[in-house]
This record gives sequence, C-alpha cells and structure tokens, in this order.
Amino acid sequence: MKLWHCAGARSFRPLWCLEEMGLAYDLRLMAFPPRFTEPDYLELNPFGTVPTFTDDDTLMTESTGICHYLAERYGPTSLAVRPNEPGYGRYLNWLYQSDATLTFPQTLVLRYGVFEPEERRLPQAVEDYTRWFFSRLKGTAKLLGDRDYVAAERFTIADIGFAYALRLADILKLGAFPENVAAYWARMQARDGYRRAIAKEAGAALFIS
Repeated sequence: MKLWHCAGARSFRPLWCLEEMGLAYDLRLMAFPPRFTEPDYLELNPFGTVPTFTDDDTLMTESTGICHYLAERYGPTSLAVRPNEPGYGRYLNWLYQSDATLTFPQTLVLRYGVFEPEERRLPQAVEDYTRWFFSRLKGTAKLLGDRDYVAAERFTIADIGFAYALRLADILKLGAFPENVAAYWARMQARDGYRRAIAKEAGAALFIS
C-alpha cells in the first residue's frame, strides 16, 4: 500500500487510520499542491488532489473512503462498526458527514481566503462559510453530547473523519469549539495513533502557510 500525502491535508485521515491499524505502507510526502510540485502526478491521480492511495491495482482518492476501505479490507478491526451492531447507522452518518457537512465549507474558506490570488479573494465568502461551518459544528456538538466517541462507544474511523475536520479548523484558526467538542478534540489528539501520524509529518510544511 502507498499513500501520497501533504502535511495537514485530508490525506491525514488515511494516514491516521493506517497508524491506528498498524498496517505496513509506504508514505510519499509531497509539497502542496502536488499537481504543480510533483512531475506526472496527474498521470496517477487525474484530479490532482490529495490523498492518492494505491493498494496493488486499487486506486482511491477520497480520504473517508480510503479509511472505510482499510477498515473493511484489512479487518476485522474495532475501528469499524458492523451492520448488526448497535450504532451502525450513527457510525455511517458521522463517517460521511465529517466530509460532506463539515469539511465542505472549510474548503470554500481555503479557496477564497487562502488559495486564490489576493485580488480574487472574497472576504464575505470566507465569513459566510466560516459561519456555516460553526452552524454545522453546533449541530454535531448536540449529537455528540457527553460521549467519548461519536458512535458505538469506542474509537472508530468515524472519529478519524470528524476529528480531522476539527484539525483543519485549528489549522485555519476559525475559532473556538463548543466545550464538549473541544474536550473531544483534546482526547483525539492524545491518542498514540494520532501522535504517530503527526510524527510522520514532522519537518514537512503544512499545506497552507
């Protein structure tokens, strides 16, 4: 297995998952954006995005999907919730809302507040999508409540998905989290798997300056 990764980017989700599962893999750290910094990257991943993940002839480019693949393909693992377990639907919902609901508005903040040239930046869009993110985060705070984990009363790949959205919010300095979400985020950062994944990024520049 091989993972192409930019420090701080959504490819951190599968990196963290690989570390939690203790799987053998090759890591290719790249400068961002790889479609400009890596020769022939578009030949590998036509979208030019990160992550890119390969497992023999399997090619994947979606961070949450890669985590789902790893948990199913290389299980059994406690990181996955089985269909016959209580909380299966909650697990799937958290797994996919982490990107579709929470990371999506962050990508608009990135584009119009960071990546576009100065003359094309849209401060109003940045403000609006930051507000959107925190509105959605308020909803997830209610769903999280006083639970230690988002589903099934244990750490799963759904936690990896959600916690990365919190990491990205920290990188972007979007603002303070609700109290229970802040406590949850601190617990996630204390995990050995998270710390090992962070160590793999050591010395690499974050994908935004």
